[in-house]
Amino acid sequence: MTRRLLRGRILSFNREPVHADDTGSFTYIEDGGVLMSGGLIEAIGSYAEIARAAGEAEITDHRPHLLMPGFIDAHIHFPQTQVIASWGAQLMEWLNTYTFPEERRFADETHAQAMAAQFLDLLTAHGTTTAAAFCSVHKTSADALFSEAEARGMRMIAGKVLMDRNAPDGLLDTPQSGYDDTKALIKQWHGKGRALYAITPRFAITSTPEQLEAAGVLAAEHPDCYVQTHLSENREEIDLTRKLYAGARDYLDVYETQDLLGPRSLLGHAIHLDAREIDVLAETGSHPVFCPTSNLFLGSGLFDDGGLRARGIASGIATDVGAGTSYSMLQTLNEGYKILQLRNQSLDPLRAFHWITRGNAAVLGLEDRIGTLEAGTEADIVVLNARATPAMALRMERAESLREELFILQIMGDDRSIAETYVNGQPVKTRT
Repeated sequence: MTRRLLRGRILSFNREPVHADDTGSFTYIEDGGVLMSGGLIEAIGSYAEIARAAGEAEITDHRPHLLMPGFIDAHIHFPQTQVIASWGAQLMEWLNTYTFPEERRFADETHAQAMAAQFLDLLTAHGTTTAAAFCSVHKTSADALFSEAEARGMRMIAGKVLMDRNAPDGLLDTPQSGYDDTKALIKQWHGKGRALYAITPRFAITSTPEQLEAAGVLAAEHPDCYVQTHLSENREEIDLTRKLYAGARDYLDVYETQDLLGPRSLLGHAIHLDAREIDVLAETGSHPVFCPTSNLFLGSGLFDDGGLRARGIASGIATDVGAGTSYSMLQTLNEGYKILQLRNQSLDPLRAFHWITRGNAAVLGLEDRIGTLEAGTEADIVVLNARATPAMALRMERAESLREELFILQIMGDDRSIAETYVNGQPVKTRT
């Protein structure tokens, strides 16, 4: 078993920072070492200390770069890789014009396999080592993504979407076929290696009550699986949902009635929420997921991070590719900062980097496995270069603290700032 020792500046969070000077929320080591073996972090500490225990480990010196846990994307659409940056429209038109025609292609196994490889290459090139991904309605798409992730030793949460109405031919299942395909995929993939399954009704508009009921049955039968869907992204979407579910108290009630809420439920967007819906999110421990680049691109609205946080609601943050405009969690933080500025809220760089590492891991209930650099956790690591471009290098000449460096990465960083990505202890960016 090959042991690998990484040298560089180390940053890892042990809790969410509560203010800008909360140095107790993280571990920072100026000249640190991370020893990895068997896909796990064996030890971290000062380089001198770790090197003495490393024996004949292969050494990679990443100085002066920053070593952090790999980024976690809490909401992304695998079949939309080739419609990212499609000419603007709002949500419903965007789905019908771009998304649905593209997703029909994923019935083809060969196409799905080719796209899975490129999709994961793009994630790791941008420093993302774990994602919660929507596949297409086709079982082949989920099989392709899980197979490719397994070959790379990459942690992946995913599921085939359930949708039995309001979509074109070739993109519809039925309550029974969706249940059967999901059941088979859970049996095949959930808990196999680093794979985890998410029961995935796309959203209320594309599922009948019968299908959502079947999704609720699946969630009850497999309580250790996730549930992922969309909620209150766009006013037109909300109005149509109310017409389709005339008996529901509000949009969230559509999912609540079918027992689809809880600590393992990921609700993309959640922008336009009523007071009752916020109460239910808090009571059930369900997780909204903030998708800033998508929300701006589609003109959907401004996420109320501060309001939800005040209620004790833990939200994820995500790219939402392909309506999201970048695979980069750094660019996601950039646009998230601007949205919160418009809300008269703030996104401090320490909290921002906690959010895309340990924060998203905690939302997924996986903070004991990913999202930190603690010994015994999975060896997913990103190497960050805050001087990756001439403009960043020039700005860094005036940076006087770690917090300033993080903010430069948060606002100016992208895939060029990712010097290397390690998945399961192996370098993948430079190899790709």
